[in-house]
Amino acid sequence: MEVCGQRGKGILALKKGFLRAASDRFNFFIQQKCGFRKAPRKVEPRRSDTGTTGETYKRSALIPPVEETVFYPSPYPVRTLIKPLFFTVGFTGCAFGSAAIWQYESLKSRVQSYFDGIKADWLDSIRPQKEGDFRKEINKWWNNLSDGQRTVTGIIAANVFVFCLWRVPSLQRTMIRYFTSNPASKVLCSPMLLSTFSHFSLFHMAANMYVLWSFSSSIVNILGQEQFMAVYLSAGVISNFVSYVCKVATGRYGPSLGASGAIMTVLAAVCTKIPEGRLAIIFLPMFTFTAGNALKAIIAMDTAGMILGWKFFDHAAHLGGALFGIWYITYGHELIWKNREPLVKIWHEMRTNGPKKGGGSK
Repeated sequence: MEVCGQRGKGILALKKGFLRAASDRFNFFIQQKCGFRKAPRKVEPRRSDTGTTGETYKRSALIPPVEETVFYPSPYPVRTLIKPLFFTVGFTGCAFGSAAIWQYESLKSRVQSYFDGIKADWLDSIRPQKEGDFRKEINKWWNNLSDGQRTVTGIIAANVFVFCLWRVPSLQRTMIRYFTSNPASKVLCSPMLLSTFSHFSLFHMAANMYVLWSFSSSIVNILGQEQFMAVYLSAGVISNFVSYVCKVATGRYGPSLGASGAIMTVLAAVCTKIPEGRLAIIFLPMFTFTAGNALKAIIAMDTAGMILGWKFFDHAAHLGGALFGIWYITYGHELIWKNREPLVKIWHEMRTNGPKKGGGSK
């Protein structure tokens, strides 16, 4: 009986010890839940300067600082290109259609403008001349410009205006959202056009506008004013689409801006049409080379930059613009511009016939 009693006391002591340990463990668990709750891990959104491969995106000095702007690359990158593709095709079609109608209206009003010009010249000859008239000096300067220089003056003015908007601190987020193109941004289509007129760096804008001004007379003489505007605007959108494709394919997301893609189209078109023309570098005018060799060197450099992932320029946009310029001069003019006649006929019938007055049937 005594042995059994001792054994029972031992079992009871073990039970008490087990219950005390379980109670202490339960109390510690409650304390951890209530007083030492583990903070949830903060998920950092993907920023524009970080690629999907974990590489650090080295920002070029030509683009604005976007450290505070968050971009979200799509989990399905190929789907990101669907809307930009439709926008590119639709905008290009609208640009060339509008240019054809614009040319029709210009030709229609040219005769009237000719007679108006004769009348104005006659009135100026009998009207007393004013000395130091600022408006007259502006008109004289404008009339001395070539057709190409007059055409690109509006483009240059638009670029200067957007450059000034970049200097307004309260507009920084809006400018980054709508005036830089990035396939990781929520706004995909409109920046493909607006970024063509956007420059953050004064040197970048000055260099691009100088090249555009230098080639303006040649390209407008080749294409005409209306066709040039259609090609230039379409080139800006197409070069940005090529940039989108390259960024999605490589995972190297980042913002791009500038008129370089469209200007590369102009340069490539002129060099393809006049390959024996002589060109020179801005800061080294003593070294000249043919336009054909310059185009080959530019294409080789941009191809290498796109493959090797150079960050200073958007080499994919440059290459896309150059290839579009070569294609348009070689094939596109025949396929697109020379087949505008059906659209012009429809517009002519709408302009000449129009709605009949009175509404009665004959």
